[in-house]
Amino acid sequence: MSSSQNKETLLHIVGIQSPIIWENPNANRMAFSERIENAMKAKNDIDLIVLPEVFTTGFSMNIDAIDSWKSGETLDWMRDLSKKYNVAITGSVAFRFEEGIARNRSVFVKPDGSFECYDKRHLFTFGNENAHYQGGEARKIVEFRGWRILLQICYDLRFPELFRQGIGLGAQMFTVEANWPKQRQAHWAPLLRARAIENQAIVIGVNRCGRDQFHQYRGESLIFDHYGER
Repeated sequence: MSSSQNKETLLHIVGIQSPIIWENPNANRMAFSERIENAMKAKNDIDLIVLPEVFTTGFSMNIDAIDSWKSGETLDWMRDLSKKYNVAITGSVAFRFEEGIARNRSVFVKPDGSFECYDKRHLFTFGNENAHYQGGEARKIVEFRGWRILLQICYDLRFPELFRQGIGLGAQMFTVEANWPKQRQAHWAPLLRARAIENQAIVIGVNRCGRDQFHQYRGESLIFDHYGER
C-alpha cells in the first residue's frame, strides 16, 4: 500500500496481489470480495484498489470461458463494492462481446457508480493473445480525487511511448495491471522504475502470483514514486 500526493490530494492506494482461479469468474469474484473486505478492515482510509490483469479468469485464450460484457456481472460486482466501501476499484477483465470478439479491458469504477474503460493496446503476441482478442486504440486517463491516472495493462509496460503520450495529455500516475510470468520477472521492476523516472510520475504495478496451466507468477507488486523510489 502507498500514499501518493500531489498539490491537491493525498491518495491512499492498495494493490491486491493474488492467485487467480483458472477460467472461473464466479469463484474469483468471491475470492477478491474477501480480499477487498480484509483490506478495508486493515485500513479504512483507502481511496483506490488495484487488481491484477484478467483477474476473473487468468490469461485464458478460451473465449467461451471468459466474462460476458453483456451480462454485466463483473461490472455490477465492482460497482457494488466501490459504492459499499467508497473506493475506486480498477482491474483488467477478459470480456467477450456479442459481435464475437473479445477484449482485455481495464475497468475503473468510482463510488458514484460511474466507470471508464481502457482496452489493452499492445496484445501479447508471444502468448497468441492477438489471435483471440481485439486490441484497443484509444488511451484512457481517468480523473479521480484530484489525480489524472493513465490505465495500462501488462505488455503495454514495454512500450514507453504510451506513457510519454499519457504525460503529454496530463497524466500524473500510471496503473499497470499484469499477469507477468516468473521467467520474465527480472524485467518487471526495472521497467516499472524506468517509466516512473523518465516521466516523473507515480507507477503502480500489480501482478498476480501463483500458477496457471502454463506459467508461475511471483507477484512482486510495486509502487514507485517520481524518483523511482519504492
